[in-house]
Amino acid sequence: MRTVEVLLDESTDFAVREAWRRLADAGLPSQARLRSPTNSPHLTLAGCPELTAPIRWELAEVAAALPLPVRFTGLVRFERPTSVLAWALQPDSALVDLQRRAWDAVSSDSPPETLNPLHDPARWSPHVTLGRSRRAGAFADRRIPELLPMPPLSVRLTTLRSYDTETGALEVLAPRP
Repeated sequence: MRTVEVLLDESTDFAVREAWRRLADAGLPSQARLRSPTNSPHLTLAGCPELTAPIRWELAEVAAALPLPVRFTGLVRFERPTSVLAWALQPDSALVDLQRRAWDAVSSDSPPETLNPLHDPARWSPHVTLGRSRRAGAFADRRIPELLPMPPLSVRLTTLRSYDTETGALEVLAPRP
C-alpha cells in the first residue's frame, strides 16, 4: 500500500513530536515509540496499492497547491478498530479541496475495493495522529489534555510524500516543473 501524506512545517513538526514525547513519558501509546526514520508527523490524504503514472501525474498538481495554511481545532479521539488520539484540523475549503484532489488521483487508477473508505472525502476527518493503540479506550483518561502542549494556532502543510507500507520507502511527490 502507498499512502499520500502531507508533512508539516518545522515548528509544527516540533510541537507534534513534543506531544508524542509527553504521551510516551506518561506511559501512554505514542507515535514516539515508532523508531523508524520514516516516522514523521503528517496528515494522510489517501492511499492506494500503487502509484501508477496517471496517479503520479494528478498528484503533481496536488503538490503544486503546497504550502497550504491550515488550523488545528483541538484534541480528538477515534475508536475504529484501533484507538487513536490526534489533533484535528479545521476542514476549510482549501484543505477539503486538497484532500479531494488526492482522493480523485488515487481512485482514478485503483480498484475501488483497494481504497480505504475512511479516506473517501465524505468520511475523511483531517487529523495528525499523536498516539495509537489496539486497546479499546486507550485514551479515555480525562487527564490526557493536561499532559499535552496546546497545538499551534498556525500550521503550514509543506510537502507531499508517499510512504510504501511494504518496503518502508519514502518518496517526495513534487509538482511538475
